[in-house]
Amino acid sequence: MNGVLALVATPIGNLSDLSPRGLETLEKSDVIACEDTRRTGSLLQHFGITGPRMLRVDSHTEEKAAGEIINCLSDGLSVSMVTDAGMPSISDPGERLVKKVIESGHQVTVIPGPTAPISALVVSGFSTQRWCMEGFLPRKGESRSRSIKEIAEETRTTVLFESPHRLKATLQDLHEECGDARQIAIVRELTKMHEEIFRGSLGESLGWAEKKIKGEIVIVLEANNSSIEIDDDRLKAVLREILDSGVSTKDAAEEASRRLNVSRRRAYSTALDLRAE
Repeated sequence: MNGVLALVATPIGNLSDLSPRGLETLEKSDVIACEDTRRTGSLLQHFGITGPRMLRVDSHTEEKAAGEIINCLSDGLSVSMVTDAGMPSISDPGERLVKKVIESGHQVTVIPGPTAPISALVVSGFSTQRWCMEGFLPRKGESRSRSIKEIAEETRTTVLFESPHRLKATLQDLHEECGDARQIAIVRELTKMHEEIFRGSLGESLGWAEKKIKGEIVIVLEANNSSIEIDDDRLKAVLREILDSGVSTKDAAEEASRRLNVSRRRAYSTALDLRAE
């Protein structure tokens, strides 16, 4: 492994998930590039690894550290790259480093192992034949709205990351754009003692998210499998029927969204147009 950068997957919760090959690679590394030296130090201490030098490589230092790592590889040293949990480069540092190491002419290899997106996908119960990963959504503004809309129309299973304090807002935005019935899995604390998986509709998820939620979260959203496109005339007819019963515009939109499996946003916009007429 001298002169080679090894990307080593580390446990996302349960330390027993570090593979024997991953452990051997870390033991034999001259340098370990890591996102947080304290966290990686604790991991190495747990497994009795004391030899390698640790080099911090996070989102702020990745560009600068790449040059030092390339120098190490040029000197014939073996270098491993780990992040706090899971596979380097997947919503974690590593992508820019790998690109620069390849461009420098050095070899890059991977020691596979735990990764949260794949783990959440396979336990979600949704199709694994075609899927995509969005990572963390933009926090606000037009870029967030655009991302939510694209996800709502996505015909593949979609995997997202989210933090506990932003989970409720993200579920509300997805519910607004995808409708009440779209199915979702929310996977919390994968492989840990308090692992929890919610499976149900977006509408049901809003109630589930009312409780205090902690830990690492992965969202898996069912693909948009609507085989029948609901045209505007059909939507208007259903809305007129509901509005004629005397309910509010908002309630009418929610009911139409549920019946036709269209986004609540579209139903509400159309209901407003009908009120204006």
